[in-house]
Amino acid sequence: MQMAGQGSGGNVLAALCSFFIPGLGQLLQGRLLMAIVQFVLAAVLWFILMGWIIHLWSIIDAARFTPKS
Repeated sequence: MQMAGQGSGGNVLAALCSFFIPGLGQLLQGRLLMAIVQFVLAAVLWFILMGWIIHLWSIIDAARFTPKS
């Protein structure tokens, strides 16, 4: 399943998903490896109160994603 590019409704949905669970938006976009990386990094860094950085990165990354043709 391919989603439309940056600024599309699909990216907005992906960004909203990543807002609730880091990496979920990337998973929705079909980017399994990036989803795992962001989820694990956020989980690990929340223990030292720095997970919000990865959480924000996940949201921005999902919103700005442009699939390669």
